[in-house]
Amino acid sequence: MTSQLTATAVNPVLRVPPASPAAAAAHFGASLAFHADVSDVAAALAAGGDPGFALLDSRSTESWDQGHVPGAVHLPTALIPEQAGKLLDPAVPVVTYCWGPGCNGGTRAALALAELGYQVKEMLGGFEYWAREGFAFETRQGRERRDADPLAAPVASDDCGC
Repeated sequence: MTSQLTATAVNPVLRVPPASPAAAAAHFGASLAFHADVSDVAAALAAGGDPGFALLDSRSTESWDQGHVPGAVHLPTALIPEQAGKLLDPAVPVVTYCWGPGCNGGTRAALALAELGYQVKEMLGGFEYWAREGFAFETRQGRERRDADPLAAPVASDDCGC
């Protein structure tokens, strides 16, 4: 049975009204300038050649060894100020990631890089969603791949349609 709102009840979704279409377009456009999703990063890397960005894993060495995106650069956030210039070309945009949505390490790494003058985006979902969407990853023992989680990725297609 569905609940119905009475005339005096406030719809919790609309308690704060939606932004104007112009404000929403500005917000979501800006969001896309700051974020990339796992599937888009995977597609760019799979296309072969230069993807046009460097992918940076900002986690600890222990976390890196546990699993990381193939081709990523390993640079823990705390080391970015002293080592970014040795590992990253300032003319190439950087996409950062950390563990996943419950971690803001990728955000902190992106901030550190932006403060050094790099163009940067954060990969939404981090390593967790890379693995959950069924993309191959590397560990200390070698390459692994897990089946796609049906709650995170389509299991019968490479394209979610979004």
